[in-house]
Amino acid sequence: MNIGFFSEAGYEGKVPRNYDNMRTDVAWVCALGATHHPIPKLRSLPDNLYDVGVMILPKNRKPLLDWFPNSVLDNYRRVCKKVTIMQESYYNYWQDSPIADQIWYFNFITEMDLIFCHNDIDLLYYNGLTNVRTELLPSVMITDDIVRRGDGIWASGDGAILGGNWVWAYGGFDSYQVAQEITDDITAVTTGRMKPEEEEILKHVPWMLWRKWIDELSKYKYGIQLGTASAGTFNLNCSFHGIPCIGYSNVNTQKILHPLTTVEVGEIDTAKEIARRLKDEEFYKLCVDTTLKRYESHYTEKVFVEYWNSIWER
Repeated sequence: MNIGFFSEAGYEGKVPRNYDNMRTDVAWVCALGATHHPIPKLRSLPDNLYDVGVMILPKNRKPLLDWFPNSVLDNYRRVCKKVTIMQESYYNYWQDSPIADQIWYFNFITEMDLIFCHNDIDLLYYNGLTNVRTELLPSVMITDDIVRRGDGIWASGDGAILGGNWVWAYGGFDSYQVAQEITDDITAVTTGRMKPEEEEILKHVPWMLWRKWIDELSKYKYGIQLGTASAGTFNLNCSFHGIPCIGYSNVNTQKILHPLTTVEVGEIDTAKEIARRLKDEEFYKLCVDTTLKRYESHYTEKVFVEYWNSIWER
C-alpha cells in the first residue's frame, strides 16, 4: 500500500528511523513507510499517486483556506484513491473557530472515506456527527535506540512529572494537586500555552526535541496527566518506561496501559487516593509491571502496523 500523509509540517518525503523529533504524527509516517507532504503541495502532485491519504488539518486553517479555499478536497481526491482525515487535538476543538470555518470543516470531514480518531470517546462523537466510517489510529513510538528506564536507567529520586501546564486542556492545576499527595518534587513539561506565573510554583522541563524528551522522562518515578482526551502520548511514553501514570479513562493510552491508576473524569479524590497508594512499594511495582506488559501487548510498533493493515481488510 502506497500511503501519503499531509499536514502543516514543512518537511517532504520519508522519515528516517533515527529522526530526532519523532512525535506521534511523524512516527505514524515512519512506522508505515509513508511519504509526507505539506498540504499546499497537493496541487503539484500527480493523479492517483497514493492508495491512501491521511490528512491532519492544522488548528489554524485560515492560511490554508486563503491559499486554495475551494480546491483542497478536489486535489486531495485527485492525488489519493482513498482520502482520510486524522483527528487533531480533542474531538470538538474546531468549534472554537469562526462559524464559517466550522461549517467548512464539517463539510470537509463528511466527504472523507474514513475518519481516524484517537480514543473510543472520539469514535462515538465522529460516528454520530458524520455517519462516515471511523477507526482508531493509535499513537505509536519508534524506539530503536532508546534505553528504557530499568534497562540501566532508574529514577534517582522521588520526582513526579505532570503532562501539561495550568490551562484547562492540560489540567495542570488538578494534576499538581494530586502530585502533592506523593511528593514535593514536582516538575511539569513546557508547552506553548504555559502561563509565566507557573514558573513561580513548580519546576519545568524546557521544550526539547522528542528524542531528548524520552530520555529526560526516564528520570521520573510518577506521571500525572488529568487533561482532556487527545493523542495520549504522555501516558504512552510513561508506559514505555514503566512509569505509573495517573490519568482519565477517556484517554485510550491511559485506560489500556495504566488500568491500576486510571480514574473517571473529574474523580480527583480517587486520583489522590491512588497517588498515596503509589508510595507503597508493592503497589508501585505492580503498576510498573502491569504497564510494561500492556505496552508490549498493545502499543509496540509491530502491533500498530498489524492493526493498520487490518483496517483495510474489513
